[in-house]
Amino acid sequence: MYSAIARNKRNTVLIVLVFLLIIGALGFLGGYLAGNVSIGVIVLVVAIGYAVLQYFFAARQATAIAGGIEIDRTTEPRLWRTVENLAIATGMPMPRVFVIDDPAPNAFATGRDPEHAVVAATTGLLAIMDDQELQGVMAHELGHVRNYDIRVSTMVFGLVVAVGLIADVLLRISIFSGLAGGRSRNNDNGGNNPILLVAGIVAVIVAPIAAAGVQAAVSRQREYLADATGAMTTRYPEGLARALEKLGAYGRPTRTQNSSMAHLWIADPMRPGVMDRLFSTHPPLPDRIARLRSSIDRF
Repeated sequence: MYSAIARNKRNTVLIVLVFLLIIGALGFLGGYLAGNVSIGVIVLVVAIGYAVLQYFFAARQATAIAGGIEIDRTTEPRLWRTVENLAIATGMPMPRVFVIDDPAPNAFATGRDPEHAVVAATTGLLAIMDDQELQGVMAHELGHVRNYDIRVSTMVFGLVVAVGLIADVLLRISIFSGLAGGRSRNNDNGGNNPILLVAGIVAVIVAPIAAAGVQAAVSRQREYLADATGAMTTRYPEGLARALEKLGAYGRPTRTQNSSMAHLWIADPMRPGVMDRLFSTHPPLPDRIARLRSSIDRF
């Protein structure tokens, strides 16, 4: 586990560097298309500042997007008591706890470290899980906290949003540059190289796909690790295994469809599509259940 924590801390730095490289490349491409290379420098500087802000504020952004409402021991005693007991058992600080009014059963954890962690569960999850299953789910989420997965996933969330926004802006610049170049050629004043223009449009389309690939690759192994950590915490893998079975049987897309935070949830909250399996942020539920049940003899 300690090696996994160290690896996640290293991955946070690596992921930030990869995303800054993508954002910087997009910025310089946009500067080239707009005829002002300084735009690339500005975009890169802003991206670095944005990454710093995300480190401190992405958890608040994620709970706001999901529609989370913070609770205490009086407003939602069952969920609060479950999280509190797990935090005490593992010697962790008590995280902030949120409930999301959504019939889709799901849960997530976010934050930059165990001292600034957030866990959230939907009303749909609370409605279908018995106490052992709920304990398994929240132990899984606290596993993300203990393993510092939340720091990695929080940074990925913020930077995927940034890549998507910049790519959208640069796609519009590319189209506008193409139109302007066409008018210039019609006036015999020269114009943009159409090959470079097409390359620019392809780049700003491919960049978000590359970001989604990074997001998916980071998330899948983390889910297996959090499942194992949760089972070690409760000493009862069957509780989480049954919870995952219910998520498979009763799961549905969440009301707020936001692909940038899909990797935060315990189960994929997105509507399945043609590219769903390729860029899925979660390993298949049957595989996770099988791994948990194969470890029951150890407990």
